[in-house]
Amino acid sequence: MSQPIRSPLSASLGETHPAVLGLGLAALGRPGYINLGHGEDTATGRSIEAMRERAFAVLDAAWYAGVRYFDTARSYGRGEAFLGDWLQSRSIPADAVTVASKWGYTYTADWRIDAEQHEVKDHSLPVLQRQWQETQRNLDGYLDLYQIHSATLESGVLDDSAVHVELARLKTAGTRIGLTLSGPQQGWVLERALAIQIDGVRLFDAVQATWNLLEPSVGPALETAHREGLAVILKEALANGRLTERNQETAFRGRRQQLETLAQRFNASLDALALAAALARPWAAVVLSGAATEAQLQSNLTAAAIPWDHEAEALIETFAEAPDAYWQTRGQLAWN
Repeated sequence: MSQPIRSPLSASLGETHPAVLGLGLAALGRPGYINLGHGEDTATGRSIEAMRERAFAVLDAAWYAGVRYFDTARSYGRGEAFLGDWLQSRSIPADAVTVASKWGYTYTADWRIDAEQHEVKDHSLPVLQRQWQETQRNLDGYLDLYQIHSATLESGVLDDSAVHVELARLKTAGTRIGLTLSGPQQGWVLERALAIQIDGVRLFDAVQATWNLLEPSVGPALETAHREGLAVILKEALANGRLTERNQETAFRGRRQQLETLAQRFNASLDALALAAALARPWAAVVLSGAATEAQLQSNLTAAAIPWDHEAEALIETFAEAPDAYWQTRGQLAWN
């Protein structure tokens, strides 16, 4: 796979580049996650050392395939530590990669899959200040983008001037600032975020949002953000596994047949097809793979070679679920 080694965050206002694939560590940094079949992916070992070894193997494969964008978060178990250790152990220059992390959730599962609560959300200033220091220790010298993790209207973070001032201070010191979105109100939250300025300067440089064939509703808002100069990063392009062969939902059979027919035309896997749809968004800079194994990563990487066309694009108009229904289903996915 050949990808440009430019930073996808550096595009100037109005420029459009082909989107690149990045690697997210949500499923690599902790033993439990909500992706379908995650338990199968970690069945060969869930100790910290086993997870670290698996993460390093996937990171190595991504690096050699040309992936240069890596995304993690404070709540991804040891995701930050794994990534930081891998970057240091491989002697990868900081200017050769783009590294993003997030603050606002605290990992609370204590390396258990059956924990009552896996993470706790808190967008307050003390959490930002504490997690910033933790991130700096884990990713020393590598962090490019620091994001509010799942900003929502309800969390109050978009109205917290003290948080905004602190983020602006970090931005002035050289770290780009972004936010990630989740839920059926992604577009409204993004519209609110675009209006936040400190001393006449827009606070946010990037936005990461859920966009996939089942839930494309935030697309127009992301296109607006792109026009205004934000780097757009797409996550959950596989809908936590629902757009892969692992989805056995009875209600999904019709959609699966549509996907399989299109995949056969491109001689592609379902996961690659779903990622190709995200890569085809002209306003996207990065599309994240959430691969938990080397095999999944290799399959995901083939998405870049799929020639997405008008016939494939027509699928989006008929394939989407109602946003509320999509997010309700996502909310019911089990940690495994």
